[in-house]
Amino acid sequence: ADAGCDVSLWARNGAIADEINSQHTNSVYCDNLTLPSSITASTDAHSVLADSELVVLAIPAQKLRENLAGWQSAIPQDSVVASLMKGVELGTTQRMSEVIAEVAGVDFQRIAVVSGPNLAHEIADREPAATTVACIDEHSARRLQDACSTEYFRPYYTTDVIGVEIAGALKNVIALANGMAVGLGYGENSQAALMTRGLAEMTRFGVALGAQKDTFMGLAGAGDLILTCTGQYSRNREVGLQLASGKPLQEILETLGHVAEGVYTAREVVKRAQELGVDMPITHEVDQVLSHGKSARDAVMDLLGRGQKQEAF
Repeated sequence: ADAGCDVSLWARNGAIADEINSQHTNSVYCDNLTLPSSITASTDAHSVLADSELVVLAIPAQKLRENLAGWQSAIPQDSVVASLMKGVELGTTQRMSEVIAEVAGVDFQRIAVVSGPNLAHEIADREPAATTVACIDEHSARRLQDACSTEYFRPYYTTDVIGVEIAGALKNVIALANGMAVGLGYGENSQAALMTRGLAEMTRFGVALGAQKDTFMGLAGAGDLILTCTGQYSRNREVGLQLASGKPLQEILETLGHVAEGVYTAREVVKRAQELGVDMPITHEVDQVLSHGKSARDAVMDLLGRGQKQEAF
């Protein structure tokens, strides 16, 4: 909206939609923030999608397929469809762009991905931020870049959709590991090592799927990884912190109130990495804690106790 676009939001809750339209506020999610008058909301997804030039999908990754099945007929044929979701689909290991193409029949030339160190509340407060906009079609990428560029929000564009999506999904897994380390009382040396080696395995996995190595050095890779591993509002880091205290995963997720995508991503990526022959020790240990009952302390100790090797990126 600040970039000059008229924005229509789909809301599940009618009361929230009414508040946005009548008072230009959303007190449930954005307390003390006045929304631009060019933002409207509706519980009718089809009316929201009508004549849209840009469709932005920002729901939990595991809810995309079922929601998109009901929306696909209303997505305009010439619109750019942008994903803000950072995860892979359970059971298929599909990236979100692949789910969009399969379910909604949208050509990959019109599917874009936005990812970077972008905490939503800081952007809403108009604090300076940057992001990566990716689409295999450069024209569509630049079209989206123009649509969300403001004096405080700077998007860079790339055509490496695979790299941006894989970076956005896997940084959540490394943040889980980093949260465990912090929860166990380990200091900044441990965190720096986890982030650096985590970035290495993120890159190995992405390149094996066809991503460009350099993407992982940018905002969607290193930038978002640093934020998610260290940020006080990081949901995945918070889950790691609580796992280190011995709290059961299901109890953590029930009290969190938000989705921590890394919990689902770790399981799927471990399976895919084995198929590809990609070494991902941090992701493997996170999955052992999440899905196989291993303690966070044992996972960290097993990482440190691995056989010595040459550093490779």
